[in-house]
Amino acid sequence: MNTKQNNKLKLQKIISVLVTLLGIILLIYMITIEDEPGAIPLLMIVTGSGWYFITKSKLKTLNS
Repeated sequence: MNTKQNNKLKLQKIISVLVTLLGIILLIYMITIEDEPGAIPLLMIVTGSGWYFITKSKLKTLNS
């Protein structure tokens, strides 16, 4: 069961990195095309980063 939970957390870590990267790409696109950053890319970056650090801490406590 520990391995199953560990795999789920690793998947969440990957998804959170993808959300953050997608937010950064969208932010760059919005700035270059529309000259405004927009709220959605910023929200994606903040949410993905927070999700990543929470998942990272859960993985650390699970493996300890």
